[in-house]
Amino acid sequence: MKKIGIIGSGVVAKSLGNGFLKHGYDVMLSSRDTSKLQEWKEKGGAKAHIGSFAEAAKYGKTVVLAVKGTAAIDAIEEAGPQNLQWKTVIDTTNPIESVPPENGVLKYFTNNEESLMERLQTQFPEVHFVKAFNSIGNAYMVDPSFKEQPTMFICGNNDASKKTVRGILEEFGWEVSDMGKDTAARAIEPLCMLWCIPGILQGQWNHAFRLIKA
Repeated sequence: MKKIGIIGSGVVAKSLGNGFLKHGYDVMLSSRDTSKLQEWKEKGGAKAHIGSFAEAAKYGKTVVLAVKGTAAIDAIEEAGPQNLQWKTVIDTTNPIESVPPENGVLKYFTNNEESLMERLQTQFPEVHFVKAFNSIGNAYMVDPSFKEQPTMFICGNNDASKKTVRGILEEFGWEVSDMGKDTAARAIEPLCMLWCIPGILQGQWNHAFRLIKA
């Protein structure tokens, strides 16, 4: 049985949850108020489950962190690091500040010397974080419909966990480019800033990145 726990209940959490259900996984979405997920559960069928952050962390063999970047550390604390020990956690978060963008450019609460993923990995060293899904809109996260296959950039410190995430991404229709250790998130997280500029300025959200090789 392929079991996925998702820490979060927003559009990213639901989009990925639906994608995992589509691909045959058992999925648990989570919220402090599970009543708002009842409709998702009913539509999802027998493989769709809901619970608290801690219940989702326990449930999933692989877990997805799908919350606002400002809430990421608190969400892991609430889920219980002990429930995520040695597990693969797909980190979808970006360190977006709660302020308006400047000329279409989002503002981050991190800098070029530290990513949000590194903060998470340092604070929770027994969790195997893998950065993914942070530089694409939720509508294209699963089975993306582009003329060419898009590239998902990932990074993380545990090779086995990156292999797990690579398998999921390839199943979901992505080419995968492994950028190495968690320090690479310093480059991967800002891709969200670049991806969002056409959307913020021109209302165009139907694009993705592709790595072209000679």
